[in-house]
Order: sequence, then C-alpha cells, then structure tokens
Amino acid sequence: MATFISTIKFTDRGIADIKNTCQRAKSFENSAQKMGIKVHDILWTAGPFDGLIVFDAPDDQAVAALMLRLSSAGYIHTQTSRAYRPEEMESILELMSS
Repeated sequence: MATFISTIKFTDRGIADIKNTCQRAKSFENSAQKMGIKVHDILWTAGPFDGLIVFDAPDDQAVAALMLRLSSAGYIHTQTSRAYRPEEMESILELMSS
C-alpha cells in the first residue's frame, strides 16, 4: 500500500461546528477502513494548516474517493500528496543511477 499525507483547512462551516471535529474524525476513520484504507494519524495543528491525515491506501482511486467523500461534507478542504518511506526512497534513488 502507498502512503499519503493530506493537509486540512477548515471551511467556515467547519469552524462553526468545531466542537464536533473529533466525532467527524472518528467517522472518517470508519469510512476509510470500509474502503480498505488504513489511517495512521489524524492531527490538529497550529500554523498554515488546521490538520494533517496520514494514511495508507491501495491505489489512487481509493484516495480520490475518500478525499472527495470527506470534502463533500463541507467542513474542510484538503490537499493530498504521496509520501515515500525510506526504503521506497532508496529504490527511487537507485533508479536515478540507472
């Protein structure tokens, strides 16, 4: 499975209903699990983003479906990036040398 990191920004609706953010995070984890996605961390942050999600997914289509489902609720905007573990980066660097 591939690792992904999503940054989160609350919408006005998300801020207005901030008291339920932890409950929504649990619901998100349950949805992800049903889609075959393993959520490692959901973190709330101070700074340019309001939070981060770190997860593993079987393919890009599952990631797109999960993020569209999450964003369509209207509480957050996300930006998702593929992340590489050290052993994956080693393989990438080896390909550079070929």
